[in-house]
Amino acid sequence: MNLSELFVGTYAQVYSLSCMLLILVMMFMMSLRLLWDRKRKAYMTLTVSLVVIMVQHVLLIVLAVHREPAVSWIGSAEQLLKVVSFLMLNRAIYQLYNSTRARDTLYFYSLLLVTLLFAAGQFQIPNWLEGTEKQIRLLQHLGLEIYLFVLILLSLLILPPRIGQAVKFQAATIAYLLCHIASIVNRYLMDEPLLFFNLVEYYVPLFYYFILFLFLFDRIVELMHTIYRSSITDGLTGLYNRKFLIKRISQYTARELPVSVLFFDIDNFKKLNDTRGHQAGDDALRRVAQVLLEETEQIGIVGRYGGEEMVVLLTDSKVKAGDLAEHLRQRIEQSVGVTVSVGYSKFRGGQTTEDLLREADTAMYSAKTTGKNKVVKYTKSLTKNQKGLEA
Repeated sequence: MNLSELFVGTYAQVYSLSCMLLILVMMFMMSLRLLWDRKRKAYMTLTVSLVVIMVQHVLLIVLAVHREPAVSWIGSAEQLLKVVSFLMLNRAIYQLYNSTRARDTLYFYSLLLVTLLFAAGQFQIPNWLEGTEKQIRLLQHLGLEIYLFVLILLSLLILPPRIGQAVKFQAATIAYLLCHIASIVNRYLMDEPLLFFNLVEYYVPLFYYFILFLFLFDRIVELMHTIYRSSITDGLTGLYNRKFLIKRISQYTARELPVSVLFFDIDNFKKLNDTRGHQAGDDALRRVAQVLLEETEQIGIVGRYGGEEMVVLLTDSKVKAGDLAEHLRQRIEQSVGVTVSVGYSKFRGGQTTEDLLREADTAMYSAKTTGKNKVVKYTKSLTKNQKGLEA
């Protein structure tokens, strides 16, 4: 075995195809896990397409090491699988970012039908033409080669605007296009394969599948981030939900850090819903939440406690809780058009998270029952007054 054979001959092709198979197996395992966990059509399509691609690459390895006429049918099967897998893979990529509509399904099966017609028609070539066995075999495959070329161009034009990670997809598809062009040039335009096109055929596909691997990996990260984000945030306002907010407050109180809790309640919220509709109430909640997020981005954490109640955990000890609460109250009134009652409490050593929240809630209740649209600081006398009212 000489050096040329090692890098551009049969051995090089087998090594390259084996590396591609390894990448495909890893992608298959990732896709299978997604299918098992999420049961989406996109993962089913992706998993099946990867199986088809792996079978195609096994056939390519067989062709690389054994090109006798006795197994010439393998070339036709490999080419058919190549086109089918390309269609399925692109369909899966589209489904990863879009719901499947009836029209999309019709397009896919129409293209699949055309593929099968091309594959069936190639067996009639020997009856139409005369020539050497090699020439006839090349002409048999020419229809699908041109058809795949058109499909690659269509995918480059149609899919990128409709999916995420468009740049990765374009880079991968361009690499695939270069490989296909190199294959066509070597087989149909050259008497003997050129070294440059052999290198493109053998090694550029590695780049193609590596990008697809990154594409799938990034999609998994996106999904994990989305799932995690949805598990800790409120769907309407985008604020942290009550469970996560209490967890974060507990982290600070456990370390006895000098934090404050500001408790907000939108005044007359039920009346707003009753007179102007729930859409107006939802809009008010979102706008109040946006004000709290903007004003506390660098100094605290905001969460929706429940209903029309929102809580700010002030983590910057340099900011005075009372001044911040009054500033927020004024801005909400001016920019949102609703008023809020605010109560706040500062952490004192030995307190629990429940103590801190209860104190801020008590102060907010005092603000609400003594005129609304005001800020009240927690004091021990507020607790006594509340107990007196309850009695």
